[in-house]
Amino acid sequence: MRAAVGIWRWRRNPLRRATDLVEAWLALVAALLIVVTAPAAGWITGALAEESLRQSVRVQRLQRHATTATVLAPVTPPRSAAFDPETATASERRWAVRAKWTAPDGSRHTGTLPTTLSAARPGDTFRVWTDRSGRIVPRPMDPATTEVHAALAGVGAALAWGLLVECARRLVLWRLVRRRHADLDRAWAAVGPDWGRAGAGS
Repeated sequence: MRAAVGIWRWRRNPLRRATDLVEAWLALVAALLIVVTAPAAGWITGALAEESLRQSVRVQRLQRHATTATVLAPVTPPRSAAFDPETATASERRWAVRAKWTAPDGSRHTGTLPTTLSAARPGDTFRVWTDRSGRIVPRPMDPATTEVHAALAGVGAALAWGLLVECARRLVLWRLVRRRHADLDRAWAAVGPDWGRAGAGS
């Protein structure tokens, strides 16, 4: 809006310099680019990110298998275990237990696993995810997490595009200001020596 007002104000102003009109048009073009193209860049990036993440989820669901682990004993002394940041919430605490489980290929395994069972006792069961050979892996990303990641990617792309346009505008504006100062220096160099002298037309 300010850019449009600036263009109208300088349209027939006798004090207008060439750089003033260029500066106003530059601001208007930059504003239009941000308003029109930034949402488009965000939407395209978000859609591409969502499709890529969904493809990753499909691959994860093919390669990861849910199985049941049986608690053998809690870890002594009790300690918290790390949780999967892709699927766990900040309030979902996990504890380490000694457990056994069977892999999709039929092999049996034992090891220390994280579980949400705060008072796990021998014989308690909980679900874990493994690959085909029985190695513990994070569970596949859920659809809600996929959508959140895609939305964040879209918002980030829109902000980055807007910042890029604004940086380009400021760079061109900096060049215009330098040109304006150079023109002023040349004009002053031509007029300055005669400034205030009698008969110099001042």
